[in-house]
Amino acid sequence: MSKTGKQHFLRFFVLASFMLLSRFSVLNFQFSFNTVLAQINTDRVMLMGRNALYYEDYVLAIQRFNMVINAKPYLHEPYFFRGLAKFYLEDFTGASQDCSESIDRNPYVADSYQLRGLCRVNSKDYEGAIADYRRVISMEPKNRPSWHNLVLCHFQLKQYAKADSALDQMIRYWPNDAENLTMKAQVAIEQGDTVRGLAFVDSALVVDAFDAQAWTMRSMISLNRGQYAQAEAEIDKAIIQRPRVAGNFINRALARYHQNNLRGAMADYDQALEIDPRNYLGHFNRGLMRAQVGDDNRAIEDFDFVLSVEPDNMIALFNRAILLDQTGDYRAALRDISRVLDEYPDFLVGYQQRAAIRRKIGDTYGAERDEFRVLKSRLNSRAGIKHKPTKTRKKSTRNIEDYASIVEDDTSEPEREYDSAYRGRVQDRKVEEQPQPIIVLARHSLPSPTNRYVPFHTLVDLLNVQPEFKRPLMLTNTEQQLDERDLQLHFEAIAQTTQTIELAQEPNALLFMSRAIDYYHVRDFEAALADLDRAALLEPQNALIPFCTAQVRCRMMQVQQSASDASIATVRLGFQRAADELRQALSLAPDLAYAWYNIGCIQMELHDYSEARKSFSKALNIEPRFPDAYYNRGLACILDGQVQLGLSDLSQAGEYGLYGAYNLIKRYSKRTAAAD
Repeated sequence: MSKTGKQHFLRFFVLASFMLLSRFSVLNFQFSFNTVLAQINTDRVMLMGRNALYYEDYVLAIQRFNMVINAKPYLHEPYFFRGLAKFYLEDFTGASQDCSESIDRNPYVADSYQLRGLCRVNSKDYEGAIADYRRVISMEPKNRPSWHNLVLCHFQLKQYAKADSALDQMIRYWPNDAENLTMKAQVAIEQGDTVRGLAFVDSALVVDAFDAQAWTMRSMISLNRGQYAQAEAEIDKAIIQRPRVAGNFINRALARYHQNNLRGAMADYDQALEIDPRNYLGHFNRGLMRAQVGDDNRAIEDFDFVLSVEPDNMIALFNRAILLDQTGDYRAALRDISRVLDEYPDFLVGYQQRAAIRRKIGDTYGAERDEFRVLKSRLNSRAGIKHKPTKTRKKSTRNIEDYASIVEDDTSEPEREYDSAYRGRVQDRKVEEQPQPIIVLARHSLPSPTNRYVPFHTLVDLLNVQPEFKRPLMLTNTEQQLDERDLQLHFEAIAQTTQTIELAQEPNALLFMSRAIDYYHVRDFEAALADLDRAALLEPQNALIPFCTAQVRCRMMQVQQSASDASIATVRLGFQRAADELRQALSLAPDLAYAWYNIGCIQMELHDYSEARKSFSKALNIEPRFPDAYYNRGLACILDGQVQLGLSDLSQAGEYGLYGAYNLIKRYSKRTAAAD
């Protein structure tokens, strides 16, 4: 009996045993079933876990790595990858423990220390993170992410001399990296040497004139010097390179405010809050500006947010009281202002405001008491320097007299991000210029709130009425992450379909195809391909079988592409094979637009943008309202140097509901204008 036959026999044997012992639950059966398989081939289960990890199915990934750990607890790799899955689920304590287990089993793997360092950073254990990054550097002296994170940890501990020393070493290793120079500038600024800091920023811009961080830092120096027009021009350059950083818009709003460009400042606060809806400075300052232009109700909403974050912020509370008074909610205004005066009993403006509110509600006695308090304070006051409200104030400054001042951040420190070697290699595909994903046959889909286009083909409808497909299939490129219940359903479906296949008198192509879809969802790509190969032999005229085979192969290649030890030639050959399978599907169903679309996506992966444009055009000839095809063709045009054609396609994609296209349009329009 062949190896595959033995595995199917074993699955059937376990299933039969389960049915005889009905007192066991399905969950217990699945655990036993998976444990047996793990003992047969832990390498394959590890691969399935890494597949799940790549596609962000973290719960499934942890289950797979648990199986390997139960079968072979002496291996270090499953602990590391389970820790990585926990890291993405933000279980930093559990992830750190798994990294420690991995290190106990093999202390010579740098990745384990690097990931544990990231976990410790997120837990604010900077000393522990420094120790981990030092260990990585001792093993891999040119591990740039570890050097970068080491410097940031020293920043957090205000160990500027050590950060500066580490940066000197980074500059020796990477002399043409502008970021190293901007970090040196930050060290100098933190130590009070702005002149030296500015010199490092200028050096960074010589190395890379488009370095967003350098322009951001230069603009902050200009803001601190009161050079607001220059600061605005510098922030403009930073925004062109990094249009999704809220802090840049907050800083430009401040520069515009100082130049009395209130409309521009308001637009910047709106943009900042679109990017970061919980930005404190954005809400506070936008609330003040809305109040200045008479947009009182929406200003109240902004101060409501500020007070939800900081309930004891008396300045925000007083501003809300003024707005509530102006909108006629006198009782609420009186409540807020009385609380402010309890905190600041010498705040005369507060008493004046409360007296006016009390008169409006008919409390003459209370109003007269407040007015007498103000009069008495003025008669008793001695000559001296009165506090003059400032145009702006620092966030930490809480002088109630400055209630109408625009708020600045306390520091001029730019936003810093810790480097993660794993996000580029394992699963982070959130690249600004990333095409829309391939269309797949699946049992789960995540609906888009904006994109109303629903992929459809009659072949899928015909498939769904077959008795072999008890749960319907759909065409989608927004696959849903599965929870434990969903995964359990797929495992049960695999077991039930296996039983049906084994008991059937004749082989049935649709049964193999149905089981392949379930294998695909649990990320067992090898088993899915094996079943699809059997289905193709039994029913060679079914166009959806090669279509589905291509989708599974693409997923396999994407995982292999992310692996550091993957062969470029092997990955390229795999993608080309998937494209051939899609062409086979088209020979059987020429109107299957999604096959042309997927071929275009594969050609994008292979950087063949000219051919990708042709493939997307063929898809659009069949489906002229297909927004994803417009989006990808637009991106292919841009990457192929045809920017104006690309912008036209992106505009069409945005019109049909893919609103992310407008971000690309905005960015490339600015780049084109800058180039002109």
